[in-house]
Amino acid sequence: MDGVLKESVPAISAITEIELLCWKAATTKDLLTLKSFIGDSVIFELDRIVKDKTVDFRKEYAIRLPDAIIAATAHINDLTFISRNTKDFHKIEGLRLINPFEL
Repeated sequence: MDGVLKESVPAISAITEIELLCWKAATTKDLLTLKSFIGDSVIFELDRIVKDKTVDFRKEYAIRLPDAIIAATAHINDLTFISRNTKDFHKIEGLRLINPFEL
């Protein structure tokens, strides 16, 4: 995992950015760390192609809307999706998924 992160700039969807900043249990220190991470990341906004793929994923895999947006963002932009939550995403064909807790 360290090798992947050292060679890459973090990339997140706009939905992930919002989810991170809405973390209710975050301390002031946590929020500063998150804001620094977000500032160092490429943020992928919603565009028509991602919206269309989101609709496809929602219909085909019956996943929650935020999860469908995040998965569609990774899929369309040819990104490896890193998440501890593999149960909602493992079934999505063509999505490269890594659980960092299993490395």
